[in-house]
This record gives sequence, C-alpha cells and structure tokens, in this order.
Amino acid sequence: MPGITIRERESIDDALRRFKRECERNGLMAELKKRDHYESPTVRRKKKKAEAARKKRRKEFKARIKNDTRKRRR
Repeated sequence: MPGITIRERESIDDALRRFKRECERNGLMAELKKRDHYESPTVRRKKKKAEAARKKRRKEFKARIKNDTRKRRR
C-alpha cells in the first residue's frame, strides 16, 4: 500500500493529489478495477481471443490501405 508523509504547510488537497498519483504509479487502481468482479477463465480466454482477432483484422486493414496508396502513386 502506498503511503505519503504530509509536508509542513501542505494542504490536504495537495497531499491527497500526491497520494492518488502514487497509487497510479504503483498500479493499485488498475488492480482494483481488475478485481472488481470475478471473471471466469473461459471468459478471460474469449476476451483474449477476440482482442487478438481484432488486432489481426486491424493490422491487415492497415496493410491493405498502405498497399492501395502505393498503387495509386504509380
């Protein structure tokens, strides 16, 4: 758990802002969001597979666009 020490003459708002920044750096907020609800292993696999397919389609689309622009220049 991240912790900060409050400096002399530091407002609570400034200390809170530093604490939040420290939590972000340590990945605490991402971990909390990840653990917010349970996701079964099958759901995780499906999401991972869908993300891989999306990335593949996007990569192929970009390659097709790049080739089309090369053909037009000639």
